[in-house]
Order: sequence, then structure tokens, then C-alpha cells
Amino acid sequence: RALPALLLVLAAGALGKPTARQERARPGAAQHEDRPGFQYDHEAFLGKEEARSFDQLSPEESRERLGKIVDRIDDNKDGYITTEELKTWIKRVQKRYIYENVAKVWKDYDLNKDDKIAWEEYKQATYGYYL
Repeated sequence: RALPALLLVLAAGALGKPTARQERARPGAAQHEDRPGFQYDHEAFLGKEEARSFDQLSPEESRERLGKIVDRIDDNKDGYITTEELKTWIKRVQKRYIYENVAKVWKDYDLNKDDKIAWEEYKQATYGYYL
């Protein structure tokens, strides 16, 4: 009696054991490098500057601010975030980061402050002391 019961338990254990999940990438799908921690996703979702400010918040403050952001992401105000709404949000955050970065860098390259960057200004700002 003990042997059949033992075999039944072992068989159930072998059949019920979960298998390792393998992630499959779709051909042509963009992949990002997973880094230790959450910083990459944190910056993609919030933007670099906003992510830095979140690092200074308490968990309660962070949760409250994220709730407000989620409300902004939910374009149709149905209480749910769709994949498309999330994609739109991340694109908006990334575009804002690009524009802000260009504005910061522009000041460094536009040496004579004429709102144009000449080749000489670019070379000076980029390679300056090498030339």
C-alpha cells in the first residue's frame, strides 16, 4: 500500500513541476539591455530628470505621484492603461528628453549666441583643446 501511494505522489510531483519559461523575441523586435535594478525602466517611464526626483521621495510620496502620472497616461479615462496608451506615454517622455537635451547642448555649441551652429563652432566645442 505504501509503495503505490509513494509512486502516485512522485508521479504527481514530476507531472506538476513547472518548466523553465523561455522568453522568445520576435524577429526584428527591439530589445533593451537589462541592467541590474530598475533604473533603465524607471528612466524610460518617467524621463531622466523626473526619475531623479522620484529617487528622493518617500514610498508614500512616490505612490501618490505615480498615481497622478497613471491618470495622465490613461487617455480615454476608463481607469485602465492599454499597451497603446503606455507606448504613447513612453514616446512622449523620450521625445521630451531629446528636446531638453538638445536645448542644453545647443548652448555649448552656439559659442557666439547667434542661434546658429557653424562648423567652426562645432569643431571648437567638440574638439576645442585638441585643435
